[in-house]
Amino acid sequence: MSATRYTYLGPEGTFTEAALRTLPEAATRELVPMVSVPAALDAVRQGEAAAALVPIENSVEGGVTATLDELATGAPLTIYREVLLPIRFALLVRPGTRLSDIKTVTGHPVAQPQVRNWLAAQLPDAHWESAASNADGARLVRDGRYDAAFAGEFAAATYQLEPLVTEIHDVPNAQTRFVLAGLPARPAARTGADRTSMVVWLRDDHPGALMELLQEFAARGVNLMRIESRPTGEGMGRYCFSLDCEGHIMDRRVAETLTGLKRICPKVRFLGSYPRAGEEPPGRAGAGLRPGTSDEDFVAAAEWLARCQDGRI
Repeated sequence: MSATRYTYLGPEGTFTEAALRTLPEAATRELVPMVSVPAALDAVRQGEAAAALVPIENSVEGGVTATLDELATGAPLTIYREVLLPIRFALLVRPGTRLSDIKTVTGHPVAQPQVRNWLAAQLPDAHWESAASNADGARLVRDGRYDAAFAGEFAAATYQLEPLVTEIHDVPNAQTRFVLAGLPARPAARTGADRTSMVVWLRDDHPGALMELLQEFAARGVNLMRIESRPTGEGMGRYCFSLDCEGHIMDRRVAETLTGLKRICPKVRFLGSYPRAGEEPPGRAGAGLRPGTSDEDFVAAAEWLARCQDGRI
């Protein structure tokens, strides 16, 4: 395995590259762009890279399905950390292009809902076609295929373009969450401000099936941060669920939730426990937890049960 190589969703100039470069270790790694999310993750599975950074969730469009599906169905990988990146678009053009010259625009499909209102107001007659990534859209503009591309302003120099308009976003404070995935290994130590990700499959389709799954979290005071259904490909109506919850697998409440899910579900894929980006751990252990859900509460309950079983009531 190349321990000094990280892959990412390319080409150069993507928001994924910008997110990767916020990691301190990126300065000492070879950063290799890949043509797709599966290609970036497969490089890790095949030992060609130590880790891959890929987008997993956007605050406007929700989950990035290519990443969710690849983490659910490919050979197992573990998420070790996440990066949150503010998303602001620039309209990149070839030098000398004016707004009135623009008849065709391009960008990643996830970008379109984030600039739709601006596009309708400023370029109502422009024709949109999707590109494999925002940076690839910039490349296509450079090559003369389109008049303009929505991409990060930082991509302009890479593709010899100019930012005609900057700070474009229909939704203020839009963010994309990226995850750094590697081969399975022991999770990093818990910080007190962690996220645990998993994929679960229902045993069968029956009334209350999803409620039974959710009750495993609710009964233990574990807060769900994200839940999305994805088709399994096994037929209409067959879904798995991609989930994020607060906490770390070493927290008793999270560990018991995972045990409960494994008991009632035919398949559970643990994707990792890792620090939540941009959040500081609470000042003391158990701060902010519902009464009865701290590790100490679970230990005390287990000790009480042991005494009952031993006749030491």
